[in-house]
Amino acid sequence: MDLQLKDKIVVVTGGAKGIGAGIVRQLANEGAIPVIVGRNEEDNSRLLNDLAAQGQEAFQVLAELTDPKQAGATVSQIIEKFGRIDGLVNNAGVNDGVGLENGSYDAFVSSLHKNVIHYYMMAQECLPWLKKSGGAIVNIGSKVAETGQGGTSAYAASNGARNALTREWAVELLPYSIRVNAVIVAECYTPLYETWINSLPNPEEKLAATLAKIPLENRMTTAEEIANAVLFLLSPKSSHTTGQLVYVDGGYVHLDRSVSA
Repeated sequence: MDLQLKDKIVVVTGGAKGIGAGIVRQLANEGAIPVIVGRNEEDNSRLLNDLAAQGQEAFQVLAELTDPKQAGATVSQIIEKFGRIDGLVNNAGVNDGVGLENGSYDAFVSSLHKNVIHYYMMAQECLPWLKKSGGAIVNIGSKVAETGQGGTSAYAASNGARNALTREWAVELLPYSIRVNAVIVAECYTPLYETWINSLPNPEEKLAATLAKIPLENRMTTAEEIANAVLFLLSPKSSHTTGQLVYVDGGYVHLDRSVSA
């Protein structure tokens, strides 16, 4: 299926590694021009060079999005280079374990900056250009907003906000035909996930127990599978889809646990 994304300028925050990199690679495969927004220039450049070696065009912007001012600077660089923006994928974030019992005000607010405030700032800065292009926004979210996890209040709050903002923006942007959707992730093996699971006392046992709870094929969702859903939601092929939370999770959130026992 031709997703009609050729030469479209699509911004992907946290685009250098993990799910973000999977999205960037699939965009490039479809002939789009992904813009990698990340805080580590070495990571950004590594992916950029990898794509260039395959004859694929991309661009990178070095930005620390926990600083609200850098959203505007990021968009300015993109517009200076391309003159337009056709899509935004808000993806950057980290499950940083700021809980209720052991958290603090400063840690909670810091986590909100890492995980949701830049979603708002990037959408706001991209909006004038998305209005011109009739583009789309896709927010990446987590199951934690629905299932809870324990010990991660700030991340859960951020993901609840991501879901709510998806619906809110879908309504607000109806007059401009800008569609806004979210892809919700449960268990996807990324570098951050690997770091987390290896920090546990028995990582192999924990991983096996997690896989056993994923109903469809008892395996992790791949970054490519997340990316495929994101690309569909960015594309004109989903032209009448907005305000939706799409769970690409092998049935983890909504199917009865007994089916994977």
